[in-house]
This record gives sequence, structure tokens and C-alpha cells, in this order.
Amino acid sequence: MSDAKHLPPHALNEWVRAASAELGLDADLAAITTVLDLARDVAHDVARPAAPVSAYLLGLAVGAAREPLETRDELAQRLVTLAAGWQGAVKQE
Repeated sequence: MSDAKHLPPHALNEWVRAASAELGLDADLAAITTVLDLARDVAHDVARPAAPVSAYLLGLAVGAAREPLETRDELAQRLVTLAAGWQGAVKQE
């Protein structure tokens, strides 16, 4: 049995497909790599708790976009750029 904290890639893909279906979402909108990269960069450049909140905010922005598939990666990149230059509160390690 695999450790739930360390899912193999195919299990993560299965989870995203199932979760998307449960929420009535198009699984194509759930770009796993984009979200994981965003979370990694924000956790590193801002703070760990900012990572899931940023992913949530990205989801809200994508949901509000007229062209969500075309906009998703652009919005994620804007957040990554913001995080890279973040000079806010002291970073948590």
C-alpha cells in the first residue's frame, strides 16, 4: 500500500479527475503541474501558508475568466512573478 502523503503521479491524476467530477468541473482546467509549481514557488518566496491560499485564489481567478484555459497559465505566472519579488512580511522557513 502506498503512503497517502507521497502519491505516485498516476494516483494524483486519478484524484484530480475524481475530485473534478465530484465538483462538476472540467478536469482540463485542473492543471496539476501549474498549480504545484505555483504552490512551490509561493511557499519558497512568500510563506508556506500562502501556497494553498494562492492556489485557491488562482482557481477563483480562472473561474471568473472568459477564456479560462488560455488565462490559467498567464494568471499563475503573474502570481509566481509577484512571489519572486515579494518584500512583504518576513518569510517563514
